[in-house]
Parts: sequence; C-alpha cells; structure tokens
Amino acid sequence: MRTRTLCQMVWLAYLALSGLGNSAMAAPQGENLWAGADARIEKHRKGKATVEILSAGKPVAAAEIRVEQVCHDFLFGCNIFGWGDERMEDDLQTAYRKQFADLFNFATLPFYWASYEEAEGRPRHEYTEKVARWCKERGIRTKGHPLAWNFAEPPWLPNDSQAVFRLQLARIDDCVKRFAGLIDCWDVVNEVVQFDCPRFQQQAPKLTSAWLRVGQLEFTRQCFLHARQANPEAVLLINDFRTDPPYEKVIEGLKTSQGRKLYDAIGIQSHQHGGVWPNEKIWEVCNRFSRFGVPLHFTEVTILSGDEGRRKPGGPWPSTPEGEIRQAEEVVRFYTMLFSHPAVEAITWWDLSDLHAWQDAPAGLLRRDMSPKPAYAELLKLVKGKWWTHTELKTGKDGRAQFRGFFGDYKLYVMVEGKSVEKMFTLRKTANNHWLVEW
Repeated sequence: MRTRTLCQMVWLAYLALSGLGNSAMAAPQGENLWAGADARIEKHRKGKATVEILSAGKPVAAAEIRVEQVCHDFLFGCNIFGWGDERMEDDLQTAYRKQFADLFNFATLPFYWASYEEAEGRPRHEYTEKVARWCKERGIRTKGHPLAWNFAEPPWLPNDSQAVFRLQLARIDDCVKRFAGLIDCWDVVNEVVQFDCPRFQQQAPKLTSAWLRVGQLEFTRQCFLHARQANPEAVLLINDFRTDPPYEKVIEGLKTSQGRKLYDAIGIQSHQHGGVWPNEKIWEVCNRFSRFGVPLHFTEVTILSGDEGRRKPGGPWPSTPEGEIRQAEEVVRFYTMLFSHPAVEAITWWDLSDLHAWQDAPAGLLRRDMSPKPAYAELLKLVKGKWWTHTELKTGKDGRAQFRGFFGDYKLYVMVEGKSVEKMFTLRKTANNHWLVEW
C-alpha cells in the first residue's frame, strides 16, 4: 500500500468531509448537480471573518467599516499570448490588455521551446520578463507553459538523444531559476500520455527520440526534479488533454521525491470544440482526479461561439450571434460547476480573443476587434459580481463585527468619529481570519 504524504491526507480528508472525495460514489444527475451548485459555492468558496477595532487597547463601538474585495484566492485565468503581438494594431493591443486585466488574476505565458528559442542561446527571456512584470504590477499571477513538450522542437537540436535530454533539463533549470519570484507556477510536462504517437515523432523527432531513450516516466520525473530544484517554492503541474486511465497511470507513476510529491497540481485541458461537457462529465472528471490529493487546474478551456466541430479546410470559422448566446450560457454553466467543486483551484480560458486564436476557432471571449462577446460580460458578472464580496459593517459594544465573504484579498475602510484608516487583509480558507485594526 502506497504511503500518502500528510498534505495529501489532509486534502483527501477535506474532500471526504465535503462528500466529494470518493470517485467511486455514484454521481448525481446533471440537473441535481446544477441545482446544488450555489450551495456548494457558499460552503467551499466563502469563509467568515471577524473585524475588531481597538483604540488605546479598548473596543471601539459603532465604528463604520466598508469591506471591499480586491482579488480572488481562486485563479481565474487566460493565456496572454496576444500581449505585445506585433500583428495587432495599437488600439487593439490597448483593448486586449484592458479586457484581460479587468477580468483575470492569472495569466499563462508561452514557453514553447521551438518558438521561445528559435536560435540556440537566444531565448525570449526579455519579452517574457516584460509580460510577467506587467502582470505583477496588476496583481495577476503568472504561469509558464510548457517547459517540456515534444509537439515541436527547435531546429538547432543535435542528432544525439543524450545531448538533447541534457539540453532539455538545462532549459528547465534556466527558465525556472531565472524567473523565480516572477513566475512561480509551471506546466512542467505537457501531454506526456501520447509522447510517442506518430505525429509527435514526425514533428519533433529529436525530442521524441530522447524521450523514448530515457523512458516516458523517467523523462517526466527528471523534468520535475530539475524544476523543483530550480525553485523549491514553485507550483508544478503535469498537464494533459487526456482524462482517461492512461493519464491516471502516468500520474500514479510519478512517485514522491524525498517525501514530497513531484507535482503540486494536476492540469486538465478541456478544449470543447466538438461540443460542451455535460455536468455529469465535469463532476466525474473532477472526482476521479481529486483522488490524487492535490488541487486541480483546468488549464485550457475552450467553448466556441460558432459552429462546433472543425473548420472546413481553407474556410472561415466565424463567430455567430446565436453561437455567442450559446457560448455565454455554457460559460456560466461550466465555470459555476467547476467553482462549486472543492478540488478545483484554477480555470484558464484559451484564447482571450478570436484574433489569432488556436486553430483560428471562434473560441475567444472577445471578437477579433476586441469587443466583448456576451460570454465575457457574463463571466465578469460572476467573477466580479455574484462571486465578489463588498459590504458595510458597524461594530458592536465589543468593538467587533463579522461578515462572510469569498476567499481572497480585501481592503477595509474604517471610519471612527470622522477619521478614517485603510487596511489590507486576506480571507483564507485555513485561518481564523481575525482582523485587528488598532487606532
């Protein structure tokens, strides 16, 4: 029997107490899952805080307090591949950045080796640092994607699988160490389940050869070990579009190193070009992968605002009015279901705009001219409206007042006898959340 870490045991216990930790448990029907979503969100995404106001050590009664949330603890993200895109006019770039910052607190930056380091020894570090610093200035956390993926490869790699493996590990060392403190979350290995498929062997023969020589799991394990050594505080993910037993088998094969798991979270892609996931599938996938005792990140979410399926060769793939209405409805449903499951801690949309979107699909929350689709507006209503806390309080005789809010960062505006003070606090899931303001 495999020994579990303390962290994993705590996480599994939390899921068990939530009634959601046993993947073998029969999942409720979709309608029942939807009907219970708001109650689950209230239970799992909010907590109670006590505000105490003291003056010279004594309680201040009738102090007026305004509570304003400034950021979610939950990660609502998107890839930020359009930032600085030279194909985009200045006005479109300005709109892209504004719409991004208005909605998201999490950004995925591109680290595809083939395009990140087209010439040996000349990686795109300078550009990446600009994007990451722009994000940090706006309170947006960042993730690098991906460090290892053999879908494509730099043209300059040598015809020596041992040398390629060393270069792969050196790349991980360099990127993770260089950006520590600026990018502290990484998709370390991407789509490892089918690393040896014919398409990968054709598109990235040298990387695939190195992977085959070292072995699927050992190659993956070494990538994680190097990332961990380069930044012990980083959040490390394995990421795949597969949600079937082969992905589970890979995860099970990544054993702990010195008592610590190699990965900190499990990435699940959900590109829904061919049709949206029903509630039952959403729930089943979340329950099945929560058994590993780490948080789940839905790393690449796509719901189309045009015809579902795939574009005809050479033909356009437009967003349509009826498709945009459908997309908005499905975005609300998908995000609500994920936000209501306690194992999920991040959702990343893919891509923000239809302009230069993956597969040129109508997958954006924005149109090609950067105008928001209904889905953007509805998601904003959820993230910064329905799931956002702002309230006014007044202390009692004991100088205390309480409220219940969504986990995240808050600013308090306290007014006593015409004088005011501002304080920042964080409402945490695992804290007593006693906020003291001394006058």
